[in-house]
Amino acid sequence: MDPRRAATLLAAGRAALGVAVLVAPEAVTSRWLGAHASHPAVRYLARSLGARDLALGILALRTRDDARIAPQVHVACAVADSVDALATVAARSELPTAGAIGTVAVAGAAAAAGLYLARELANG
Repeated sequence: MDPRRAATLLAAGRAALGVAVLVAPEAVTSRWLGAHASHPAVRYLARSLGARDLALGILALRTRDDARIAPQVHVACAVADSVDALATVAARSELPTAGAIGTVAVAGAAAAAGLYLARELANG
């Protein structure tokens, strides 16, 4: 797949996830966080992550044609995804096993894809 097309899909998926978490934080995070997702403070924190992903997704979409800025945005997204994966690993004993594994897999894959796309977009 063309790197620009892949970057567009990754950014659109990130923005869509951000919207979903903003609109229905408990529904989206319950598989990841289990019973913790229903706590009011967790819902507020989830919404902040949703806003982060929406903003990063929009930024990635808006800058995808800029060979200088697009790679930097994808690196920033990869850093955010890496932190999500590492935070999930750190809290894994408090989380549902399937949710923790799924989150680490998705966040890790998104981080790897973001770094790959950053390199590809920079080269071309």
